Amino acid sequence: MPDHPAPAALKDWFDAARYQSIARQLAAITPSFATAQFLEFVLDGLESRSLMARLHQCAVAAGHALPGTYREKVGFLRLLAPELNHEFVAIFLCDFVAFHGLDDFDFSLEALRYFTCFGSAEFAIRAFLQADQARTLETMRRWSLDADEKVRRLASEGSRPRLPWGAQLPALILDPSPTAPILEALKDDPSLSVRRSVANHLNDISKNHPHQVIAQLRSWDLQRDHLRWIAQHACRTLVKKGHPGALQLLGFGHRPEIAATLTTSPAILPLGHRLTLNTTLTTTAPHPQSLVVDYVIHYVKASGHTAEKVFKWTNLTLPPHTSITLTKSQIIRDFTTRRHHPGIHRIDLQINGIRVADTSFLLQ
Repeated sequence: MPDHPAPAALKDWFDAARYQSIARQLAAITPSFATAQFLEFVLDGLESRSLMARLHQCAVAAGHALPGTYREKVGFLRLLAPELNHEFVAIFLCDFVAFHGLDDFDFSLEALRYFTCFGSAEFAIRAFLQADQARTLETMRRWSLDADEKVRRLASEGSRPRLPWGAQLPALILDPSPTAPILEALKDDPSLSVRRSVANHLNDISKNHPHQVIAQLRSWDLQRDHLRWIAQHACRTLVKKGHPGALQLLGFGHRPEIAATLTTSPAILPLGHRLTLNTTLTTTAPHPQSLVVDYVIHYVKASGHTAEKVFKWTNLTLPPHTSITLTKSQIIRDFTTRRHHPGIHRIDLQINGIRVADTSFLLQ
C-alpha cells in the first residue's frame, strides 16, 4: 500500500495527513521544530485553500516552525528533500526559498538548484528573475550546462515568459532575447523533457514575437529529427492561427489542392456527451501534399456571440489522386476554464491554415 493514497482532488496532495507527515519528518531532523505551531498554520482554514495556496502555506509554516537563521532552515529542508518522495509536494521547498531568500541571492539560487532535483523550482525562480533578471539569467545560463537534466530543464522552464501556473515575466514577454543563449544551449539536449521545455518556451515567445521565433528556428538544421520536433511543437500556436511563416517553415505553406467534406454526429448533442467528426479528403493534385489538419469549434457564449478555439487533428502526407477518411471525437463538457451554452455551434475544417469545409451541431 502507498504511504499516501491518491487524492480525490489535486489540492489534497496537501491534506492533513500530508502536513502531519512533514511535521514528523522535520521533528526527526531537528527536535527544536515547533510541530504544534506548524500544524496550526497549515490546518486552520485548510478546506478553503487551493492547491497552490496549500503549497505556499506549507512554506510559510515551515519558516515559522523551524529554528535558526534562514540558512540554517534551508539546511534542515535540504535534509528533508530526499524523504518527501513526491515531486509536487517537494515544490514547497522551492517556494520557501522564494518567499524567504531574496535577500541572500546567490545562496538561494544554489538552494533552488539543489531542490529542483526533488521538485521543480520553475515557479520559485521567477521571484529572482523579477528581482534581478540579469543576475538570475547568468546563473541559469550556467545551469543549462549542468550534469543533471532537471537543473538544465529549470534553465529553460523557469525562464519561460508565460509559464502556466507561474507568474508571468513582463520584461521577457516584451524582450525575450536574453533567454536565447539558454535555448541554443539546450536545443540538442539528450533529454526529451529538456527539449520539450525548449519547445514550450519558444511557443510562449511566439505569442508576441512570431517572426523572432521563426527566424531562430530557420537558423537550425530542421532535417535533424529532434530539431524538427522542437520546431513543430514550438510553432503549434502559430500553425493553429494559420501563420504563413510557421506553415512554410514546417512544409505546409502551400494552398491545399483537395476537395473536403465535414460532418458531425449526432446533430443534436446533450452537454456531457461525445461529438464525432468525420472528414473525407480527396486530393486533386498530381503530386503528394503535406497537410496539417485542424478543426475549429465556434463556442456559443452567454451573450449569444461565439468564440472560436482551434484543435489539433493530425498531420499527414496525401499521395496524388487519393482519398482518405478521418474521424475525431471529443466529449463536450464544462471545465473550470470553459462553460458551454446551448445553441448552434459551427465547426470549420482547417487545412494548412485555410478553412475548407464546415458543419454544425446543436448543443442542448
